[in-house]
Amino acid sequence: MSGGLLVVGDVVTDVVARHGSALVHGTDTAAGIRTRPGGAGANVACWAVRSGCREVRLLARVGADSADWHRDQLRRAGVRDLLAVDDRARTGTVVALVDSAAERTFLTDSGAVLRLSPGDWSPSMLDGIDRLHLSGYLLFAARSRATARLALREAGRRNIPVSIDPASTGFLAGLGVDRFLALVEGVDLLLPNADEARLLTGLTEPADAAAKLSLLVHQVVVTLGRDGALVATAGAVTARVQAEPVREPVDSTGAGDAFTGSFLAARLAGHDAATAAAAGCRSGAAAVLTVGGRPPLAGDEP
Repeated sequence: MSGGLLVVGDVVTDVVARHGSALVHGTDTAAGIRTRPGGAGANVACWAVRSGCREVRLLARVGADSADWHRDQLRRAGVRDLLAVDDRARTGTVVALVDSAAERTFLTDSGAVLRLSPGDWSPSMLDGIDRLHLSGYLLFAARSRATARLALREAGRRNIPVSIDPASTGFLAGLGVDRFLALVEGVDLLLPNADEARLLTGLTEPADAAAKLSLLVHQVVVTLGRDGALVATAGAVTARVQAEPVREPVDSTGAGDAFTGSFLAARLAGHDAATAAAAGCRSGAAAVLTVGGRPPLAGDEP
């Protein structure tokens, strides 16, 4: 049976605009536009449930403007929400511009996300939990960073493994690589994509970057998109996993979150890292076939 997972992260409203032609400055560009529930942490939680994890909890902060809708979406997905509702800030919003190759560019208004505060946290949230996952977005502001540190400290006290997703090269650069690495040193698992791994190490080859990062944390899994993923431990790459082929991707939003959710679910079920990475690749391939970052629910608009 799969153990329990607590995700401390973010919930946002995604506005996904899929444009078949290049954006034309100063005029109209035709696009298919959908509004979806999103947020890296929330996406991970939903994919973990989809992948067999029976107890998944999510701590995040949302605005009162859409708290009920987000709660309903999480509950329909099987996630136990621990949402803090903010009366002073709106729910975070991300505009995802998705081109004809399904590659996305984000415009991000963090809103309530980075206002997650120590008062929103309780050590009891870890009761019955076997893994803690932190969305790296929380590390980019003082208040949410303090909250993440509380969760890290309590997980360490209980010997609960911790994983962290670096989240964004843009925000990483703003925070500073050295500062980020100091914050994550010693965690059980770091899950960067190839660009994030390059930024964090200054190395060009993802395998070299993964190996270097695995000297700082216990294990590193680097996602490579259509090239799969690789696992590194103690300074060496220990596994390379091929991606599932996808003929006609629709939207790459949340593909990395899908990988992470399924990877963590597989690890909680007792599988080794290579097997878990293969499960993650399968979910990543499924994610790019749908609009938005979460597994589709019955009755959702396509």
